[in-house]
Amino acid sequence: MSNTFCIVPAAGCGSRMGPISYPTKQYIELRGIPVLARTLMTLSTSGLVDRIIVAVRPSDLLLCEEEIIEKYGIDRVAAVIPGGATRTETVRLALDQLKGDPADLVVIHDGARPLLTLEDLRRVIEAAKDFQAAALSSGVQDTVKLVDHQGYVTDTLPRSRVRLVQTPQVFSLGLIKQAYAVDRSDATDDCALVEALGVKVKLIEGNRRNIKITTPEDVTMAEGYLADSRPMFRVGCGYDVHRLVPGRKLVLGGVGIPYSKGLLGHSDADCLLHAIMDAMLGAVGAGDIGRHFPDSDEAYAGISSLVLLERVGALLEARNFVLCNIDATVVAEQPRLSPHIPKMQQQIAKTLGLELGLVNIKATTTEGMGPAGEGQCIVAHAVVAVRRRD
Repeated sequence: MSNTFCIVPAAGCGSRMGPISYPTKQYIELRGIPVLARTLMTLSTSGLVDRIIVAVRPSDLLLCEEEIIEKYGIDRVAAVIPGGATRTETVRLALDQLKGDPADLVVIHDGARPLLTLEDLRRVIEAAKDFQAAALSSGVQDTVKLVDHQGYVTDTLPRSRVRLVQTPQVFSLGLIKQAYAVDRSDATDDCALVEALGVKVKLIEGNRRNIKITTPEDVTMAEGYLADSRPMFRVGCGYDVHRLVPGRKLVLGGVGIPYSKGLLGHSDADCLLHAIMDAMLGAVGAGDIGRHFPDSDEAYAGISSLVLLERVGALLEARNFVLCNIDATVVAEQPRLSPHIPKMQQQIAKTLGLELGLVNIKATTTEGMGPAGEGQCIVAHAVVAVRRRD
């Protein structure tokens, strides 16, 4: 099965941005979230790329790892590497990190293009599978003229034949490595290097909103696009089930419950909190708890799920979301849970900084039917609503 790699060059200095209070343009915030974080979140949650290589300025390595990847819970990033003095050199250094079949695909997407849509990403990848080389592009609305070095018009180009090329640009691994083996520091994009080999690049119609953040005007335009296109409210659902076994403490909703059995799991196996966390992560498109807190990591062995819940709450805040409410149902034949529900709601509300009335927990049985009804396990379902802070 072929791989789809992704290279994100983000080592530019942003000289056309003017004086800014950030290290480079990639870290400017768009409605509370840095440009690079938005770009990487789209790529990592798309399900269309397997591994991401991010190339940044050497002085930005720690900043990218801590304030972008860790803070926003971005996965699929295989490496953050120092970039070069030019974009071409930066991409070449990232390509050196990739080992695979020549037929594997490489998606190259500017770190400063945060408004890429999943549909455009999917379409350009599919085109590259068919044509070996493909890129997003858009048409022009103004008349385009060629001029000489003194500014005099030498020709007027037909608008139907002129395209503005964007990223992602997608190529087979063998082709793009061959193209970058040639020293062409004057190339302004990856397509130019491939074209120099005599290979045709298929251009796919992209979204005009897929702009590159280069000037202060671009920031204003991007924020306008975001305000116009994003839903204010989002909903997520979660589900979890754990087996009941002797010799374990029973913890639900962060509350210890007297019972002869407990839930089996790597952490405290609090299936109620696990379902709530999965619902929260789902609402903001951040995967599931297995991705963020894998049971293969000993750091989470026996850990209280309240600690993990607090971390998921911080992730939502970092992504500029606010929890609206939580509604969850626990399915268990035994023990009787209703006396413990008020304390569960208090624990969850306190951990997430919510008003008590925004957390609703219900308990039910299956009247003896199925594994839960036979006392083999406890099941939890959760639904949450979130809204964007802005």
